[in-house]
Amino acid sequence: MITGNKVAFELKQSLKLTQQLIMTPQLQQAIKLLQLSRLEMVDVINQEMEENPLLEETPPDDYQEVEREFDGEENVLLEREEAKPIDRTEELTGEGDGKEDFDWNNYLEDYRPVGTIYERRGGETPIWDNILTVKPSLIDQLMWQLKLSRFNDMEMRVGEQIIGNIDSDGYLRATPEEIAAQEGVETGLVEDILRKVQEFDPPGIAARDLKECLLIQVKMLCITNNLVAAIIQEHLHDLGRRDYNRIARKLKVSLPEIIQAVELIARMDPKPGSAYTEEKVQSIIPDVYVFKAGDGYKIVLNDDGLPNLRISNCYSEIMAGMGDRNAGENGRKYLKERIQSANWLIKSIQQRQKTIYRIAESIVKIQKEFFDAGIDHLKPLVLRDIADDVGMHESTISRVVVNKYMHTPRGVFGLRYFFGSSIQTTSGDAIASKSVKDVIKKIIAGEDPKHPFSDGEIVKRLGALGISIARRTVAKYREMMRVLPSSRRKKYF
Repeated sequence: MITGNKVAFELKQSLKLTQQLIMTPQLQQAIKLLQLSRLEMVDVINQEMEENPLLEETPPDDYQEVEREFDGEENVLLEREEAKPIDRTEELTGEGDGKEDFDWNNYLEDYRPVGTIYERRGGETPIWDNILTVKPSLIDQLMWQLKLSRFNDMEMRVGEQIIGNIDSDGYLRATPEEIAAQEGVETGLVEDILRKVQEFDPPGIAARDLKECLLIQVKMLCITNNLVAAIIQEHLHDLGRRDYNRIARKLKVSLPEIIQAVELIARMDPKPGSAYTEEKVQSIIPDVYVFKAGDGYKIVLNDDGLPNLRISNCYSEIMAGMGDRNAGENGRKYLKERIQSANWLIKSIQQRQKTIYRIAESIVKIQKEFFDAGIDHLKPLVLRDIADDVGMHESTISRVVVNKYMHTPRGVFGLRYFFGSSIQTTSGDAIASKSVKDVIKKIIAGEDPKHPFSDGEIVKRLGALGISIARRTVAKYREMMRVLPSSRRKKYF
C-alpha cells in the first residue's frame, strides 16, 4: 500500500539550439551529378529533357564558344556561355503583365518536322558496303565449315550441338555423353563427329582441355619432332613452370633439344577461339584538357557533347489555353514546379563543371613537375591535400575524381591516377608509389632475359637509387604490375 507519495507532472518549454544538415532535393541532385561519368551525365540530362517539357537544348545558333577567366570564386578558365534561365515566376503567379516578346514565326521557320530529308553536299551518298561490315564470329566460322562437310541430317544436328557448346576460347564445354543424350544417338557417333570438327580451322578447336588442344595442333601443323608431343603429353605442368632442366632429365635428352621443342610449342595458340572474340573497346572522352602554355599549363573544360540547356518558351502557349480558373491554377503550379526543377538542374550542372575545374586546377598545380618531367617526378598526393587547397570536403573530392579523365601532354589519365601513397627515400624525401613501380618496371625492362633479376637484386638496385623498400614490397608491386617472378621470366631462346 502506497501512502503519502505524490507524483507531480509539470509542463515546461525549453529552447535548444542545434545544427543539422538537411539534404534538400537540390543538394541531393548536385551530389548525384558530381559522381557521374560523362556518359552517365549525358544520359541523365537526356532523361530530364524527356520528363520536363520546359527543359530544352539551346540551338547552336543561340550561343557561341567564348573564353573568359573567372575570379577566385568561380575559378573556371573556359566554359560555354550558357543561356541564362528566364525568371517567369511573375507570369506564373499572375503578378506580372504576362506579356512576352517571342517571334513565333521565326520559331516555326526554323522548325523541321520529323522525317525531313537532308541533302548531302555534292549530292553524293556513301556506299554502304564501304562503311558497314560484320566480323564473322567463331560460331559462324565453324558453322560455315560444317555446312561444307559431307554430313547427313543426323550428323549435322550432332555437329551443331558440338559447335553450340564451344566457348569463346574454342574449348568444348559439354561431354560427348551429354550431347549423345541430347540428340538421342550413340556416344561413338558423337566422338566421330567431334574428331571431324576438331579438324576445322582454327587448329586446336573443340578440344576439351589444354593438352588435347595442343596435341590437335601438333597433328594439324604436321610437327615431326617427337619431343613436342612427349612434352605436351607428360610434362605440361613442368612446361608451365619453365622447368626445362627437369623435363630434360625425365626424358633423358639434352637441354638444347628440349628448348628447341619448347620453341615450337610456344608458337601454338592455347586459346584458338580468341581470334574471333569481339574485343570491347571503350572510348574515353576526357572531362578536362590540359595544354602547355609558356611555363605553365592551361586548363580547359570539355563541354562538347553536353547539351546546353535553357528554359523553353513553349509554356506561353499553354498559359494562353488555360481559360478555366481551376485548370489555370493547377497548370500554373505545375509549370512553376517544372521551371524550378529545370533551374536546379542547370545550376547543378554548372556547379559540377566548376568543381571539376577547381580540382583539376589544383592537381595540375601540385603535380606540375610530373607534367614537366614525367612519372619520376610524380608527388605523393592524398584527398586531404586537394581538399585543403580548394576548400572542399574530402568526400566531395572523392566523388569528383571517380570516372573523370584528364587529357594531358603526357597522355590521358583518370583523375584518381594522380593520388597515391608515398615512400620515404634515404635522403628523407617522399616519392610516390607509382614512381617506384615505374622504376621497378624500368629495371626489369633492362635486365638480361636469360638472367633476370630476382626481387632481392631489384631491392639492391632500388637502394642504389636512394629508394629503400623491403623485398616483399617489391614482390607486391611486381604482382600488381602483372610481372612474373624471375624464375618464370627467364628465357632460353
